[in-house]
Amino acid sequence: MNCCMHGFVEGVVQGVGFRQATAREADKLGLDGWVRNLGDGRVEVLFEGTDEAVQALASWLEHGPEQAKVNQLSLEVQPLQGIAGFLIRR
Repeated sequence: MNCCMHGFVEGVVQGVGFRQATAREADKLGLDGWVRNLGDGRVEVLFEGTDEAVQALASWLEHGPEQAKVNQLSLEVQPLQGIAGFLIRR
């Protein structure tokens, strides 16, 4: 079964390669979606795919790449978006 999650990551998550690492991880897991920096210092992410892959990325986002320090992760299930590929949005 497939599902979609949308949410926000707070902490030291900009300027540490968070978006690029998230895109690499999503690609490894075969997920579609996007990631982008927000003006308030958070990162916003939306991803969809198999339940197992979505849960794997959600778990990875709890810590992110080595240089990041995630203080808070908030995710919620969304309707499938039908996105193809995983993009880093500007």
